[in-house]
Formats: sequence, structure tokens, C-alpha cells
Amino acid sequence: MTRATFEELLDAGVHFGHLKRKWNPNMAPYIFMERNGIHIIDLYKTQAKLDEAAAAAKQIAKSGKKILLVATKKQAKDIVANLATSVGMPYVTERWPGGLLTNFATIRKAVRKMSALDKLMTNENFNRFSKRERLQITRERAKLEKQLGSIADLNRLPSALFIVDIMKEHIAVAEARKLNIPTIAIVDTNSNPNEVDFPIPANDDAAKSIQLILSKLSEAISEGLEERKLDRDKRAEEDEQEDYEVDEKGKRIYTDEEEEEKVRASREKGEKLHQKPKDDNEERTRRPRKALSKPSPRKGPAKK
Repeated sequence: MTRATFEELLDAGVHFGHLKRKWNPNMAPYIFMERNGIHIIDLYKTQAKLDEAAAAAKQIAKSGKKILLVATKKQAKDIVANLATSVGMPYVTERWPGGLLTNFATIRKAVRKMSALDKLMTNENFNRFSKRERLQITRERAKLEKQLGSIADLNRLPSALFIVDIMKEHIAVAEARKLNIPTIAIVDTNSNPNEVDFPIPANDDAAKSIQLILSKLSEAISEGLEERKLDRDKRAEEDEQEDYEVDEKGKRIYTDEEEEEKVRASREKGEKLHQKPKDDNEERTRRPRKALSKPSPRKGPAKK
């Protein structure tokens, strides 16, 4: 990942904060100065925090886990949707579904319902429904697609969250903290950086600022996915190749232990071949028959 330069951050307007009267005292370490009643963010600290967050995102992607991107602000919706789709990560750009993390099982039921409606709509019997019923099913499917379509492939809880504005997405932050899910977030001067694990002090209102930070994070995620693929291919090649030495004629050279095991196996095989099969008739012991006792004569009635 190419590091964001100071000039790039400056041109994107990352340094602009909120009005002085709206500031959060916990953001004091990241504020450079105040000018015309507006706080200016220290871009050197933004650089350092962005590199730290990118490294964390890269490691999560390399391990094969998912990062959920959350941005319901109007200026950030399209940016997040495009970048998340490019790296194959789930995202939320509409209203945050309450309980998406803390009540994940119920959300999965709604996703399964959406897939069931898809099967119903592609079925031949769908045309047999009345016009009103078809319209209701189509509207319900569109509603579920709008709310949950971007997280349809999320089969388990995400390993991390990326949030654009933690003031607006305070419910998502609270759910992630309750479940101890790491959070990466763009934090402006009116927010509390202590609520997230990897705060990035920056302007969370300007589209250029959001675009720049998200592009750097998406590059890190792409690198992590690429490294994961290379490691998997390398591991597969190592499994296919057998680890042994070969002599000049191309024959395998066995170690002493392998040679002993080979000789032992051949001996056992030879003993089994030369061993005579046992005759079952010889082993059987004949039991002597019991002598039949003569039946005692029946006593009939006495003759007169």
C-alpha cells in the first residue's frame, strides 16, 4: 500500500474539523490549531493512524475474515458501496438494522426469507398468484434487498467494522463494543476517539476526504487478500512435492529409518506368503457321541 502523502491529505481537505464550540476534549491530542473558530487536525498524526488502521485491515483480510463497512451519510454511500464491492466486503449504506450484530440470528432469518422469495419469484407457479399478491411479494423483496442485500453473503459476525461517522453510527459502535468487535473509524473533532480501537482523525463530511482514506484502506485489504491467495498456492505446491533426495540415476535415496521399515514390511509380507493355511478340519475336535440309553419298557396294565 502506498502511504498517503501530506500533500494528498491537504488537497482532500482532511485537516478541516468542526467549529470550536462543538469539539470533544478527547480529540485534543489530534488538533493542531484553531483558525477562524474552526479546529485544524494534525495531518502527521492522521498519517500515522491511517497506516496503523491499514495494517490492521490488511492482517484481518489476510486471515480470510470479513470487515463490515458502515456509512449511511449521503456523501459517503456511493464511495463505500463501490470500494466494498471491489474488495468483496459486506457494507451497510442504508439505515443501520438494529441488532445486526447483537441479534445476528434474526437478521440471518430475514436474509434467508429474501432468498426464499427469490426462489418463489423464479418458480413457474408464481404467475398463478393474483396480481395483488405478486405486487406484495415484489415490494417485500425490494425492501429486503434495500436493507440487507449488501450483507446477504455475511454468514457469520464480521471480524471488524469500518465506520465513517461514529456520531451518526453510534448504534453500530455500541453493538461492536458490546461484542468486542474491533472498530476502525474516521473520527472528526466532535467525536470521542476512545470509543473505537483504530481512530483516524480526519474530516468525515467532505467526500474527497472519505474517498482518500477509503481508497488507502481498500488497497491494504486487496494486498491482504492477494497475500492470502499466494500463501494458499504455495502451501498447495509444497503438499504436492515430496521431500526426498534422488541419486544420479533418478532413483529415490531412502534414509536408514525408511530402509529398515521397508525391510521389515517385506519380511512380514514374505512370512504371510510362506505360512501354510490352517485346516479348519484338523483343529476341530470331535466330540464323542453320547451312548443312547435304551428306553425303559413301559409298564402296561396288569393282566388278570
